[in-house]
Amino acid sequence: MQLTKFNYDNKIVRDFGVATIVWGIVGMSVGLLVAIQLVWPFMNFELQYTTFGRVRPLHTNAVIFAFVGNAIFMGAYYSLQRLLKARMFSDFLSRVHFWGWQLIILAAAITLPLGLTTSHEYAELEWPIDIGITLIWVVFGINMFGTIIKRRERHMYVAIWFYIATFVTVAVLHIVNSVQLPISMWKSYYLYAGVQDALVQWWYGHNAVAFFLTTPYLGMMYYFLPKMANRPIYSYKLSILHFWSLIFIYIWAGPHHLLYTSLPGWVQSLGVVFSIMLIAPSWGGMINGLLTLRGAWDKVRTEPTLKFMVVALTAYGMATFEGPMLSLKQVNAIAHFTDWIVAHVHVGALGWNGFMTFGILYWLIPRIYKTELYSKKLASVHFWIGTLGILFYAIPMYWAAVVQGLMWKEFTPEGTLQYPNFLATTLQIIPMHMMRAIGGTLYLAGALLMTFNLVKTMRKGRLLANEPAEAPELTPVVVNERSKHRRLERKPILFMVVALITILIGGLVQMMPTFLISSNVPTISSVKPYTALELQGRDLYIREGCVNCHSQTVRPFRSETARYGEYSKAGEFVYDHPFLWGSKRTGPDLHRIGKKYPNKWHFDHMLDPTITSPGSIMPPYPWLIEQPLDTTATKAKLNAMRILGVPYTDEDVDQANVNLRRQAEEIAADLDQQGAAVRADREIIALIAYLQRLGTDIKAQETPVAATNE
Repeated sequence: MQLTKFNYDNKIVRDFGVATIVWGIVGMSVGLLVAIQLVWPFMNFELQYTTFGRVRPLHTNAVIFAFVGNAIFMGAYYSLQRLLKARMFSDFLSRVHFWGWQLIILAAAITLPLGLTTSHEYAELEWPIDIGITLIWVVFGINMFGTIIKRRERHMYVAIWFYIATFVTVAVLHIVNSVQLPISMWKSYYLYAGVQDALVQWWYGHNAVAFFLTTPYLGMMYYFLPKMANRPIYSYKLSILHFWSLIFIYIWAGPHHLLYTSLPGWVQSLGVVFSIMLIAPSWGGMINGLLTLRGAWDKVRTEPTLKFMVVALTAYGMATFEGPMLSLKQVNAIAHFTDWIVAHVHVGALGWNGFMTFGILYWLIPRIYKTELYSKKLASVHFWIGTLGILFYAIPMYWAAVVQGLMWKEFTPEGTLQYPNFLATTLQIIPMHMMRAIGGTLYLAGALLMTFNLVKTMRKGRLLANEPAEAPELTPVVVNERSKHRRLERKPILFMVVALITILIGGLVQMMPTFLISSNVPTISSVKPYTALELQGRDLYIREGCVNCHSQTVRPFRSETARYGEYSKAGEFVYDHPFLWGSKRTGPDLHRIGKKYPNKWHFDHMLDPTITSPGSIMPPYPWLIEQPLDTTATKAKLNAMRILGVPYTDEDVDQANVNLRRQAEEIAADLDQQGAAVRADREIIALIAYLQRLGTDIKAQETPVAATNE
């Protein structure tokens, strides 16, 4: 048999590997800054660009798309070439992919601290960057499928199945969740509103975790773990069952992020059912990985790479058990909006994504540099420091969550809230946040140790940019396979189409009725559009990232209606582009904050939160009092909202700034009477107008109809 000689492209693998390390350190450092600010808010250095609300999305984007994203491309480009016995389809496309992705990350790092955000969690980047992501993702897809088509290996190995599912699903998620109406170069409004927007966002948010943080890593696990252990994967049949059941079930589970909200009950129930089912395929992958190590456990004691992989798989198993558990309504009632969610996410991020990335880097870099790892001892030290970091991070967060969940729901024998002041809970868990910061410091220290070790390894060896390889050309002869799946593995385009259909089913079933059947989102006649000033204030609220700490949805629990007021209704959010329900309560819910306090209270609270709430960990926002409100786009904003279905009249649009100034002057005059002299054209006025509007469109009922005794 004649062999064809060719070269693997190791340079692109090296480039993505270096980017993984650099952005990993950046993302973790920003995460540590975020954690420290929850103990000492002055650590924003009194700058508006480094407050928690603006920096937190910078951290999540840096870790997910910069650190994990580059790691995915590193692992995929290395494994694809070897599994397909072919160099990547186009060196030019590889370079465009690499530099395009880095430019996207850089754009995110600039725009998010500036407050240019859509507020959708894990999708905060504005529309020009979204377009850039789409284009670069297409480049990646062309490069991947071009390589698959010119392959010299007939059957596609299981890792490639996961890469294909990742490509098609992330493309669908990104496009559907990014449908926005631009107002200017860096401002847009989502086409969806309220309940519909919430459903789309958490369909995206949950499945971004599934198909960006999970499926590509499972693909890398299926390639790198057998290589590290020098053992075949435990079960081919289990991998088939694992793959198809995982991608089918995962896409349905998003609504479990919205339990007890005003999302239609049938959608919530579907989310719960499929979340419980999800544990089976998730654990199928973990079991397939761990059982691959049968007969190789002696290597785990001596090989740091396998240590990282074992803990990564264990963390994956823990996180994928915890996810279905959190979707149980009884558990969700206590855990949601608490630090349990933070702990859960970071067990997956630090343990599953982080440790697998570290293991692959330690294994891969010496091979493409044709040398040995500089120090296995340092790698082992990194492993133990990183493991301690995860424990110091997660355990205090679980502890804090239990404290939060119980304190929020505690009543006195007389039937009143035991802790009516939300701040009492916040102050109680500060020691846990200190321990979390220590855990983050340990984890970052381990990453820095790895960086030193890998730099030394690179200097010790020399990059083999074009690694010689040889393989027979793919013959056109078709062998009659009994297995239908084996036949499917030969047809990459058909495989992609089948995977696409599989993931589309769940999304269509859940979303289409909510969009097409009006009774799913009933309207309330008393709910009116925001005034021009209130809309501007809402945009400032989004800019400052207030939704990162405050929710805007009161759940139908006795504890919440007693603390906040009437539970939230679907019809209250019909003009909200985007929705702002939030996913974490570092501070109290704000949906019923309107008219609860005088304007002066809000002014003082933003000037210095400790004036109104002694001990508060919220930072001051003096720039809101100093900066003039930009009203140049007011008409454009109201016009855009009208296009989206908000019933503004021609007069509302034409007189937008006139009405805005009139309302602003009323608020400024009221503040002046209360001893706070501030000009009517300042940003603080618009924010106060928005906060005073929240939750005032319906009158609270004396007895909440659907309140439970949770």
